[in-house]
Amino acid sequence: MKAKFTLKRISVVLLVIFCLIQVFRINKAIIPVNEQTDFMAVTQTNPEVSSVLKNACYDCHSNQPTYPWYTNVAPLSWWIKHHINEGSEHLNFSIWQTYTIKRKDHKLEECVEMIEEGEMPMNTYTWMHPEAKLTDAQKQLLIDWFKAEKAKLNYVAEK
Repeated sequence: MKAKFTLKRISVVLLVIFCLIQVFRINKAIIPVNEQTDFMAVTQTNPEVSSVLKNACYDCHSNQPTYPWYTNVAPLSWWIKHHINEGSEHLNFSIWQTYTIKRKDHKLEECVEMIEEGEMPMNTYTWMHPEAKLTDAQKQLLIDWFKAEKAKLNYVAEK
């Protein structure tokens, strides 16, 4: 009997805490696209590459994330916002043109490595966004695009 009472109390306390944390919302501000600095605009990606980048990369690696309904529920929203902040801090396609040539070269190399090793897009992202799961053809498309952009950078740097 006492165990039932304790379990009920714990459940009520957890429910109250869950309700209270809903007050602490994440910032969902979207920064407008600046065509002068955005990766897809600057590199003039073709529609196929653009589509794959938008579906698989831009939510975490740009200033243009989309926030599904479940980002209204704390603490899940906090975890997702942390991933977005971390991803865009590491690589932000929205500010691509502000990077130095050396940094761009390094980021393109990392993009290729992450895709080849299956680390990106992250499994935790593709579980909730099945459209972001890359096929082998899409992986190769991005790898080829990133390598071509890297070659262009190296050509420019040599001049």
